[in-house]
Amino acid sequence: MRITLTVLACAALAACTAEVPESGAGFNSYDQYLAEKRAREAALTGSSLPPAQPVAAAPLPGSTTTTHANDADALAADTQAALSQTATNSGVQPVQASPGNPAPQTVTTAGGISSENDFEAVGAERSIQDDAALIAQNRAQYKVVEATALPQRSGSGEPNIVQYALSTTHPAGTQVYKRSGFNKQARYQRNCAKYASAEEAQMAFLAKGGPDKDRMGLDPDGDGYACGWDPAPFRKAVAGAGGA
Repeated sequence: MRITLTVLACAALAACTAEVPESGAGFNSYDQYLAEKRAREAALTGSSLPPAQPVAAAPLPGSTTTTHANDADALAADTQAALSQTATNSGVQPVQASPGNPAPQTVTTAGGISSENDFEAVGAERSIQDDAALIAQNRAQYKVVEATALPQRSGSGEPNIVQYALSTTHPAGTQVYKRSGFNKQARYQRNCAKYASAEEAQMAFLAKGGPDKDRMGLDPDGDGYACGWDPAPFRKAVAGAGGA
């Protein structure tokens, strides 16, 4: 009885074991092998899966090629067809990279640049001696204007504040003239406010007896300069012209 059960168990195992194909039979291709493998797995699991189909590469726009046996050949053919179509877009053929292509030409002189930037071109036109003579000729045409004394005003009785500034040497705020009276500061601020600028106040100050006398109270500190007027800019202008 024990022997009978053992024989039945071996027979059941043999029925469930998948049949191993002979090693000598082989397959036509790897795709066929995968298809038959999926079919066997579907039979064992009881499901009905469709056989796998090879995916073909989509052709490029404008390509007239069909499916090739070799995907690499198909891709190369489609690429060449696309390049042939785009080559006519601008009317200029694309440059094909190849060791046999001629070397590009080097631009030595760009168009539109003056020949004076080229030493050889300038040397051919004139010599160093000619340049020296041209420089000397240009220098001979220079006109140097010498500084002269300020012209005297004619037809006007107004004081010349520029001439007065150059006739003084002490800085603003240095007392030179004696001043007296009460409320000098208040009078100074009230009367200076009547003039649009310190230059106008200085002219009026000189016209009324300044700098010795200050009848209008425009110079309470006695420096000879009314309403904050300063002669320093006029002195600097003359000093700068003399130094040039």
